[in-house]
Amino acid sequence: MKKIALLPLALIAASPVPALSPGEIVAAAKAAEWTAIAPSDLLVMDLAADRDGRPRRVVIQLMPAPFSQGWVGNIRKLAVAQWWDGTSVNRVQDNYVVQWGDASEKKALPDGLVVTPQRQYVVTDLSGANRNVIDEMGRGNGLKRKVIEEQNERLIQHYELDPKTVPPPPIKNSEDQYSDVQGHYKGWAISLRNFNLAPVHCYGMVGVGRNMPPDTGTGAELYTVIGHAPRHLDRNIALVGRVIAGIEHLSSLPRGTGDLGFYKTAEERVPILSVRIGDKVSGLPRYEYLSTESASFAAYADARANRRDAFFITPAGGADICNIPVPVRVGK
Repeated sequence: MKKIALLPLALIAASPVPALSPGEIVAAAKAAEWTAIAPSDLLVMDLAADRDGRPRRVVIQLMPAPFSQGWVGNIRKLAVAQWWDGTSVNRVQDNYVVQWGDASEKKALPDGLVVTPQRQYVVTDLSGANRNVIDEMGRGNGLKRKVIEEQNERLIQHYELDPKTVPPPPIKNSEDQYSDVQGHYKGWAISLRNFNLAPVHCYGMVGVGRNMPPDTGTGAELYTVIGHAPRHLDRNIALVGRVIAGIEHLSSLPRGTGDLGFYKTAEERVPILSVRIGDKVSGLPRYEYLSTESASFAAYADARANRRDAFFITPAGGADICNIPVPVRVGK
């Protein structure tokens, strides 16, 4: 009989305990660390059933203030007017976007929509209440905390001197070519560049289709990212939300064969049955996100940037902001 070799207690105590994976950290988060998403901040889009007769529902969380509120206001009006009912998904471009709206571009828009200028793609006034965005980007997420603190000090000095002066050269974040500082605000990925705050084009983000500048779009034509984050669009197009459920009903659609992935025929388009604000939809689940100010999110973000769980050999030492998606779940 073979004898079983027993390790000395000292060696057992010294054996490394595998670190938790990001998913395990999220699963262990306390109930108090989750933040409910108000149904009135959700846009619910029901597509025609798939070929097997299964329903297809896409749930979009709308962007909070101070970002893109002119377009978000239009989207709320369009949903109340039931404007999208009977329109369609018209474009599916591989590794890029899915786009929907009125393919004919002739459907009359409801009254009361506003024209939002392109300067509102970003938030430029970082004084007053808007400073909370910068402050929160520096808390809880573990990303570039020292850099954000330094940026805060420069913002204070900058605005005390003269808010209208040309900003000094920004602090460079070498891990992100598209921003000086990146972080999270109320569950959203936000970038700061040259004193301009803007949401980030990560997977699943929803933006407003437009024509050539100075056109900025009304919000009637929308798209969502289904590929590698097209960060070059940041600060060039209005981001108004993100898909929090049902992205598979968009990302799995056949690719369009026309220019830019547009469908060539009406038969290829996916009909939209209805689009409603969430508080008008009965039986909608209670969605919530992991607070980006919570201790669990800080641990989760660190784990995404430095995987130490058993599968990984070498931690990356950093992560793109889009590789730290904010966890969303159906509330318990």
